[in-house]
This record gives sequence, C-alpha cells and structure tokens, in this order.
Amino acid sequence: MSKVLVIGAGGVGSVAVHKMAQVSLTNPDIFSHITLASRRIVSCQKVAESVKARTGVTIDVAQVDADNVDETIALIEKVQPRLVVNLALPYQDLAIMDACLATRVDYLDTANYEPRDTAKFEYSWQWAYQERFKEAGIMALLGSGFDPGVTSVFASYIKKHLLDRIDTLDILDCNGGDHGQHFATNFNPEINIREVTAPSRHWEGGKWVEGPALKHRQAFDFDQVGSRNMYLMYHEELESLAKFYPEIKRIRFWMTFGDAYLKHLEVLQNVGMTRIDPVMYNGQEIIPLQFLKAVLPEPSSLGSTTKGKTNIGDIATGVKDGKQKTVYVLNVCDHEDAYAETGNQAVSYTTGVPAMIGAAMMLTGAWKGEGVFNIEQFDPDPFMDMLNQHGLPWQVKELDAPLDF
Repeated sequence: MSKVLVIGAGGVGSVAVHKMAQVSLTNPDIFSHITLASRRIVSCQKVAESVKARTGVTIDVAQVDADNVDETIALIEKVQPRLVVNLALPYQDLAIMDACLATRVDYLDTANYEPRDTAKFEYSWQWAYQERFKEAGIMALLGSGFDPGVTSVFASYIKKHLLDRIDTLDILDCNGGDHGQHFATNFNPEINIREVTAPSRHWEGGKWVEGPALKHRQAFDFDQVGSRNMYLMYHEELESLAKFYPEIKRIRFWMTFGDAYLKHLEVLQNVGMTRIDPVMYNGQEIIPLQFLKAVLPEPSSLGSTTKGKTNIGDIATGVKDGKQKTVYVLNVCDHEDAYAETGNQAVSYTTGVPAMIGAAMMLTGAWKGEGVFNIEQFDPDPFMDMLNQHGLPWQVKELDAPLDF
C-alpha cells in the first residue's frame, strides 16, 4: 500500500492529484490511496470532483493549516501516508518537514523555503535538516517540480549520457502562453513577484555574480513559440547544481517576460504595491503585495483562457570524447492540452506532473535514501522515462556552437 498525503490544492496540487489518480488506474500499488488537504477544504472538494469526473478515482479530502505543525502531525497520524507531498506555499516547507520528522514520514516538495518577511530563497534552511532526517530514517526530496526539478534532471541526464564534462549550463524558461488578462501571474502572485523582482544572480568562476533585477536581456528563438526576450534571473536550482556539479564553470537561469507584464510590474513597484513590509491602512496593518495578490486573477482560473505553449530546457556546452559539444534538452507543453486533461494551464501542469513522478520514484524505491536530497542526486533515467509516459515528452538537440552571450 502506498498512501500519499498531498498538501496544497492550487493548480499544481490539482495537476499532481489528477496524474496520481491516472497512474493508480494502471498501477494501484504506486498510489493506492490519495488524500488532498488544504487550508480551504472547498478547494480540495473541487479538485476531488474533477478527479472523479475525469478518472473515476475517488480521493479523500481534509482541512489543515500547514503553518500549524501540531495540526499537520495530527492529519499525518490520521491518514498514515508513506509520503507527504508538499505543494503548499514555500513559507510552509519547514513546518511540514517538522511534521514529517515527528511522524517519521518521507517528504517531497517543488520549491525551496523562503521566509515570509524576507524576499530570499535558498536551500540552507532545508539542507540543515540532513542529519535529523537521516537519524529518523526518512527521506526528503527537494525541488521535484520543473524548474527546479526537471531542469536539474536534464542536467544529470546530460552528464550521464551526452557530455563527459559540463563546462557551462544555461536554463531557459519560456512561457509563450497568452491568458488574455492585462496583468496576471501564472502561479501564486506573491511568490511570482518576489522572485521576479529579486536581484539577478548566477554562478561563474566558483562564485556568485549579482546584478540588478531584469536588466540583462537576450532574445532567443524558442521552438514552437518563436523569438522572445528572456532575462537573467536567480533561481534556486542554480544553488544545488553548483553544489553537486562543481565542475561547471558557469550556470545561468533565463526567463521570458512580455513588455506589457514588465510595464505593469514597473508601475506596481513604483507605487509600492510589491512591498512585503507592513503598512497601516484604516487602523490596521496590511502587506501591499498580499493585497495585490487578492485583487489579481487567481492563477488557477486562467486555464480556460490560456493559449500557446511553454518551452523549458537546458543548454549545456562541454566535452564529449575529447571534443567540444553543445546540447539542448527541452520540453514543449501546450496550455490547451494541459487544460483539456486536468483543468489547469501548462505552468501548473509542468510543475504538478514532475511532483507526481518524484513521488512515484520514492514510493517504488527507484530513488531512496535517508536524509535530505536534491533531485539531481539520483539516476535521471527512470524519471526521464516517466516524463515521456505522462505528458511531458522531451527532446535532445545538438547545437552547432555554444551560446554567444
């Protein structure tokens, strides 16, 4: 029996649970029982209804405040899962890890911890759990989304099969979709805007190189999307890749943004709406960014109107059989196809599917260990096989030359 408890009923949680239910139809030993929990049980009930209608599988739902460790412990003890899949907010990672430690249950997430009051995300807080998880005899798998997640597995695949040595690695994330809104984010607005407005940061020559946010721009022609402007950003997989692949001389992350998105974001910053410190309004404290989140479209509502495709992949230059070689491993995902299958757009789909696959890796024993692990520490092959089987097929291209920027 492989009971799983999924915490978080947003778009990513919805996709992950839909895909777990699909897998259970052909291999019930992997996901024998699924429970979906969230602060708002009505969100869980909506997902459960969709899962039942689309797959015929019945899942359980529960209400939990994931910030409350004791409440989460009580739910884990009630459900008795083999694995807790954390698809809630990154703020809640440590609280859920504490609950898993207390109950000796394995843990998985898709994004690393960041404190609510500081726009800073890094793995140090979660890596600090290494000895405690090891002593408890349980496993934590960090970053099993797309980026981080699949992009790190792509890097492992490149090192195992395509290059003897990786010298440079560039991760390119393009969302070529159009949701028809003047301004909206494709995942949690609060997390999205904190991430986008942070200073850029990349790994080069054995150290971190920082710069202003969204100042370094390059145009790139993305397969099935077209030419888009992409911007140098910091993203958490850079930290783990630099740790586990110290041979790589330079690691960068790029993400595309449209001009309208950037103009709206600039205005919101200028008027103080992206602040994360409290301000007084009508005699009470509010966080401007949290208020902005409340008035923006809910990302999970964008699926029915979003058209176009995402294109996310790794470009690596290195040496193979003594010769320089550049390879590009990528996935293209269609927003409308993702919505037709799960009721969610491709940004949620490309994160929720890898969360399901990471969970399957752990539950089947394909990936196992005691302690805290990042996704690139394991054999990429079984994960890559499941990507092809479950809606995120990948392709490999050999480029004529390294990137010229």
